[in-house]
Amino acid sequence: MLKPLPKAFVLSENLIQARQAGMPVVALESAVVTHGLPAPKNVDLARDMEAQVLAHGATPATIALLDGKIHVGLTDSQLLALADRENTRKISLRDFGIALAGGLSGGTTVAATAYVAEQAGIRVFATGGIGGVHRGAPFDVSTDLYQLSRSRVVVVCAGAKAILDLPATREVLETQGVPVIGYQTDDFPGFFTRTSGLPVDFRVETPEEVARIAVESWEAGLGSAVLLVVPPPESSAMPAEKMEAAISTALAEADGAGIHGAATTPFLLRRVSELTGGESLRANLDLLKNNARVAALVAKAMRPVTGTGTY
Repeated sequence: MLKPLPKAFVLSENLIQARQAGMPVVALESAVVTHGLPAPKNVDLARDMEAQVLAHGATPATIALLDGKIHVGLTDSQLLALADRENTRKISLRDFGIALAGGLSGGTTVAATAYVAEQAGIRVFATGGIGGVHRGAPFDVSTDLYQLSRSRVVVVCAGAKAILDLPATREVLETQGVPVIGYQTDDFPGFFTRTSGLPVDFRVETPEEVARIAVESWEAGLGSAVLLVVPPPESSAMPAEKMEAAISTALAEADGAGIHGAATTPFLLRRVSELTGGESLRANLDLLKNNARVAALVAKAMRPVTGTGTY
């Protein structure tokens, strides 16, 4: 039986029906809509990800804050309103109380989405890339990595954002006890590229293997996420050398302009897209849709192996 939700949660009608029917559900973040992509690609991408989830047999639940309420599942009009609002916050864990008390709206990060998904009983979550350790600033570690250590969800991603220090990010995941599973790969993807030169903890070939690993872990009492890393599609993945050259240039420009903190990632992603003639943006869009597809397959595979559901 699903536990009662905090009063701030609002479930969409589609999600309520899916929960009642025991149907597979995939959580989707909304920071990519509010802060990650330019208009109108942000709305198009959100719709495309939901369509991928639906096409592969699961119910999408995009998570966001609207007027001081945590919405799990958005209508199209709510999605458009979120994308069109000015001064929306980027909602991570530290922002929940502020946004709820102030009646604010915003897009949820990986950490915030993973937290809400687990609270709502959703066990699979698709995103693009997780946050991590910033290059040249080992003290600057994304909350994503810590929340992954305490959210029982399968997080489907293309690794960590390539603008980060990937070896350090990989080490923190290990320190936090988060298993990194490669979906049909032995390599940790580099977000825009199919490999970063770093290994995964284990390789799987099927969604059913992912489901078994997650359920066995949680039924054994472990409380971390399972990070399922999926290489970007070969058709749009970028050469590592080209990507690294663009990232290095963008990092130098950010440093010269004194850009730091929360403004760093949006600046770098935008500048890298400019430097690659839009290739990195195309890769980003393709990998997000691909991750939504894989997440739907994993969510479907979770149903036959959920055991007693005591986790």
